[in-house]
Amino acid sequence: MRIELFNTMVDLVDKNEATRLICNWIESEDGNFRFVVTPNVDHILQLQDNADFRAAYADASLVLIDGWPVASVAKWVARRKVEVVPGSDLVPLTFDALSRRKPGARIYLFGALPGVADLAAENISRKWPGLSVCGAYSPEFGFDSDARRSDEICGIIREARPDLIVVGLGAPKQELWIHRHRDRLGPAVAICAGATIDFLAGSKARAPVWVRKVKMEWAYRMFQEPRRLVRRYARGMLLFPIYVGRELIKHSGV
Repeated sequence: MRIELFNTMVDLVDKNEATRLICNWIESEDGNFRFVVTPNVDHILQLQDNADFRAAYADASLVLIDGWPVASVAKWVARRKVEVVPGSDLVPLTFDALSRRKPGARIYLFGALPGVADLAAENISRKWPGLSVCGAYSPEFGFDSDARRSDEICGIIREARPDLIVVGLGAPKQELWIHRHRDRLGPAVAICAGATIDFLAGSKARAPVWVRKVKMEWAYRMFQEPRRLVRRYARGMLLFPIYVGRELIKHSGV
């Protein structure tokens, strides 16, 4: 099921259905490039005034809700249960599924700081020995504004012939770059997954399960990276309720 929410379309599918769809696309070998995005509150705020970001979202093959605030509004609009599907859950679940369904599937890691993607690749090879990490690349700062460098990186990724690309550049950079270069990356599925490569590498610790269950992962991450996240979360707390109010009015027919 797909609904319109916060100036974009979102897919109301659970983790199992999302991984099934991704594996189906990879197994089909139909020559298409597809990408997956996971909107959270920060994405929602950026979607309101960033036309390029909205265009990237409009072309995404799968838009999965990341975060209970967005899921709560989607549940009210759709009048049905809505599951949160963050990239940090989706990527390892997809690895699990590919290990069973397509042994030898080729994984490419694109993003994170120098050395982090390489460490994540080592960990993936140990935990999912049935998968093949065909490349890991940490781009230099400013690469996305250099057309020639972006072309070179597209060539590097395309030559690696990945089935699945895990993109960890942060939003909106990862979505904008993938969308801009989607026709030059070869047939694959890309998941725009934020800090997931860092989690796979162990360079950043994800919140414990009990913290996630009480919906406080955002606070855990903020204490890990206060300089980067305090301002972002404060902005979200101020503006997101305004956009929620607009959605409730729009969908209630007032």
